[in-house]
Amino acid sequence: MKSGEDTDYEGDLNSLPDDSNFVKPYLLELRQRAQKDIIDPQQSLNWSESFLIKFLRARDFNVELSLKLLVNYQRWRRECPEISANLQPSSVLGLLQNNYHGVLRDRDLSGSRVLIYRIGQWNPKDFTVYEVFRVSLITSELIVQETETQRNGLKAIFDMQGWCFAHALQINPSLAKRISSVLTDSFPLKVRGIHLINEPIFFRPVFAMLRPFLPDKIKQRIHMHGSTFKETLRDFFSEDILPQEYGGSGPSMEEVCQEWTSHILQSEELLTQLSIYPAGDEVTSDPEPDSQSAYSS
Repeated sequence: MKSGEDTDYEGDLNSLPDDSNFVKPYLLELRQRAQKDIIDPQQSLNWSESFLIKFLRARDFNVELSLKLLVNYQRWRRECPEISANLQPSSVLGLLQNNYHGVLRDRDLSGSRVLIYRIGQWNPKDFTVYEVFRVSLITSELIVQETETQRNGLKAIFDMQGWCFAHALQINPSLAKRISSVLTDSFPLKVRGIHLINEPIFFRPVFAMLRPFLPDKIKQRIHMHGSTFKETLRDFFSEDILPQEYGGSGPSMEEVCQEWTSHILQSEELLTQLSIYPAGDEVTSDPEPDSQSAYSS
């Protein structure tokens, strides 16, 4: 087998369960390559199949690309302890209680998770950009446990209303590069779309700083909706899943944020494990990966 290209299975490998006999050779090759190419001889990591398959699904079972993603993920988690070393909910509880972030109950028509961030709920005097970034990492680590999300990725809506110079001052070129790296090649999730709404004119310099670090594929998936977002968002998302504040008929943003905050708090044990074992070898969780709304009652 060469980098996930040769297989007896002619269908979509992403659609198969973790324990499929067609999937196992890819898992074996990725584990062997990782142990040979990137593991410190003094370490003894026995990655679970559920950990490794995230990277295979994120790169459509191309082992070479999956290995690169795994290397980048490990490096990023190791080199950014200010973000990744403490994923406990208490570290970002203030932001969450401000209704800064939520994940919609239902997926979009393509099966993607839909995340919403409200910049106006982030007060830079109270919360650093690292805490804001940690919220994203916490959510990413939780939703990547879901098989359906591994297959169909995520779409993010950033409500830029309230963006001001105090926000911009927290983002320098080095951090911009780091953010872009996580979006593109350092986390095992497919980013299917990024939607900006209510973006003010003075957000453009920050976006200009991010843009050079983004691959063309991601650039093509960025959509700027401005103040007319209630009409244009419906070109990408069905009304029944969007919150009322964004032109939909779904739950309000307050409900969405409170439900997701509750889910994060209930996931404290898993998040604590992920803080200690970023390689994933000691993390044990048995989520309900195929649930369309794993965190709702």
